[in-house]
Amino acid sequence: MIKVADLNIPVIEDFDINGRKVLLRIDINSPVDRKTGKLLDDSRIKAHAETIRELLDKQNSVVIISHQGRPGDDDFISLEEHSKILSKYVGREIEFVDDVIGPYARERISKLGKGEAILLENVRIVSEELIEAPPQQQSKTFLVKKLAPLVDFYINDAFATAHRSQPSLVGFPLVKPSAAGRIMEKEVSALSKIFNKEDSPKIFVLGGSKVSDTLKIIEHLAKNRVADRILTGGLVAELFAVAKGINLGKPNMQVLENKGLLSLIPRARKILLSGAPIEIPVDFTVEKPSGELSNEPENNVSGIIKDIGNTTIEIYSSFIKEGKVITLRGPMGVIEDERFRIGTKSLLKASIESPGYVIIGGGHMISMLDKDVEINPNKIHVSTGGGALLLFLAGDKLPALEALHMSWVMQSGKS
Repeated sequence: MIKVADLNIPVIEDFDINGRKVLLRIDINSPVDRKTGKLLDDSRIKAHAETIRELLDKQNSVVIISHQGRPGDDDFISLEEHSKILSKYVGREIEFVDDVIGPYARERISKLGKGEAILLENVRIVSEELIEAPPQQQSKTFLVKKLAPLVDFYINDAFATAHRSQPSLVGFPLVKPSAAGRIMEKEVSALSKIFNKEDSPKIFVLGGSKVSDTLKIIEHLAKNRVADRILTGGLVAELFAVAKGINLGKPNMQVLENKGLLSLIPRARKILLSGAPIEIPVDFTVEKPSGELSNEPENNVSGIIKDIGNTTIEIYSSFIKEGKVITLRGPMGVIEDERFRIGTKSLLKASIESPGYVIIGGGHMISMLDKDVEINPNKIHVSTGGGALLLFLAGDKLPALEALHMSWVMQSGKS
């Protein structure tokens, strides 16, 4: 059992899941080459191999469901290629079934032997899966009614979609004993440290271009006094600098205006006045019209801001060393250009070398991890959840976790 906020999330060990028939929801939604329709990255598929292999080793019959893209989008494709890649990583055949709730799928599930696994077709070909509704309503969908009677347990290992309230994520826990899979368990265990008062001081490194989302995160952290320091970078830092009355120059104000961010200045100012422990860069790496790069102080910026400056890197790194839990989301600079990755990479390095527990989230931040860096799972957690992580940090409820908690309450009779 894992406790996060006020939720109790059951895990595999809480049940006798041996030699049973298990419905496993995973998230293997992957980037797709628009021209060829082939998968460009299989990291999510590889990540789920651990849970599947464990269930098969315990002689369970495993029925796997997942989605890929949305109807009408280029990446809305079959899961047939996914099944082949999954088979490679699990080390056993994961048979692809070209059906979800029809007679063929139900018959194949019924005849599934112990130690065997199948992957059903893209669950989003079932129109119900595209609709979000409360768990009680989703438990009455055809998807749940057709599949639930055929299995003994439901396991949700799809943290990346935990912010969705769709039938495959929230419907089954209300009708079947349910638990979190290994990826879900790791995510929840890591994120629980963020709001655990004993794990302090807490340092948050927040940057990137999703400014409104990040402001919501900061508001939640400040309101609940979760963060000891919030180190800002990217457009988030620029907005707070302007809110503080710092003149960043006309070119950077134009950038903020073009991105529709000037209207957020009063909101940022209110956050500062609330006493939120926000740190803004004392210098920036800027690009001048000539293309020349320069390191300039915050109050004398003459070019377009592209990264945090050298002194800021030193100051931020010293703060990071003090943290017991360090959460990084969003880059410090325009990382699409290799010249402006120094700030982000430096803070990642400082975090990894610090004595604290490190949580890294967001695709851009994760992409900056050096490929040769060994990730110690006891010290570093790389989150698979983009939207789910964002909403969690912002204090929003994650429907998939709520549903697992509801299932536990129903099964145990405890609140």
